[in-house]
Amino acid sequence: MSDSTASRQQSDRLRTGGKVAILAVDGGSLFELAGAIAVFTWAARLAGRPEREVVVCSRHDGPLASTGGLRLTPPGKLQAAQGADLVVVPTWGEPGRPVEPEVARFLVRHHDAGATVVGLCVGAFALAGAGLLDGRRATTHWSCTGLLGQLHPAVTVEHDRLWVDEGTIVTSAGSSAGVDCCLHLVRRREGAAAANAVARALVVAPQRSGGQAQYVPVPVPDAHADDDLGRTLTWALEHLDDDLSVGTLAARAHMSRRSFERRMAERHGQTPRRWLERQRLLTARELLETTGLPVGEVARRVGFGSAVNFRTRFAAEVGTSPSRYRTTFNQRERMPVGTDTT
Repeated sequence: MSDSTASRQQSDRLRTGGKVAILAVDGGSLFELAGAIAVFTWAARLAGRPEREVVVCSRHDGPLASTGGLRLTPPGKLQAAQGADLVVVPTWGEPGRPVEPEVARFLVRHHDAGATVVGLCVGAFALAGAGLLDGRRATTHWSCTGLLGQLHPAVTVEHDRLWVDEGTIVTSAGSSAGVDCCLHLVRRREGAAAANAVARALVVAPQRSGGQAQYVPVPVPDAHADDDLGRTLTWALEHLDDDLSVGTLAARAHMSRRSFERRMAERHGQTPRRWLERQRLLTARELLETTGLPVGEVARRVGFGSAVNFRTRFAAEVGTSPSRYRTTFNQRERMPVGTDTT
């Protein structure tokens, strides 16, 4: 990755708000379309911005076929997306369907102008057909990852990810993973507090990470599930500043370490260590946004031990330093005198 590309991606991660264009297509899934509209409309509403910053557009004039025999009439043509800095293709009907030249030009033009272009579920096939995924990592619904790689060999297909963030190109797995990806984009653009507020409004869990497996043997529940594992994870969220080893968590859940790790993989699709680090980083982001605590104190409260270790892990996950993140997303009008944000 070139320095200019890395700089562009970091700058994109730190944008706040802005116009969102959602592409409606004939024969698409209503779930993914409605999920994207709901997430970004709620983000605008909760931030006090006009909901009209979220526009739904299509290349078709007439009603579009959708799930369950419903017919949808998009309110705008492709021109309505002008000026959008986020373009979302939430679905694409049949995955192997060719991309119309007008749609391909639309996607490429917005990407070249600096917009982030997103393909949710089989919407990734539209991005691939427009050439935007060539030489990049991408994912789609688990049942279609093989077909994506077969039809587009220049794409590096990630078969077991909820979403893949390549900076100005983002793709996700299907159905509820599309909502997870949209929440990730709200978090990337507006901060953790904004994403958490949208998740609360939609009554969905805000913490699923892109690296989590998209297909697990049982549905992924809330951390507050009323069983030994759920109660243990809830307790861990309340004690992030403790030295939480896998052995400690396993003992609290009345399991062997091996059984605990297996249950975490089955239920959350990731290791206990990765789950715990993810929760610590999410909590740290909200503390940086909503408090004037010194970075060292934030590191202590979320259990990273040292500010140096915290800065390293935070930068690897978020793409910027804690102090720069705070400058971008802190909601307080004025930091307390003497606050250390280095």
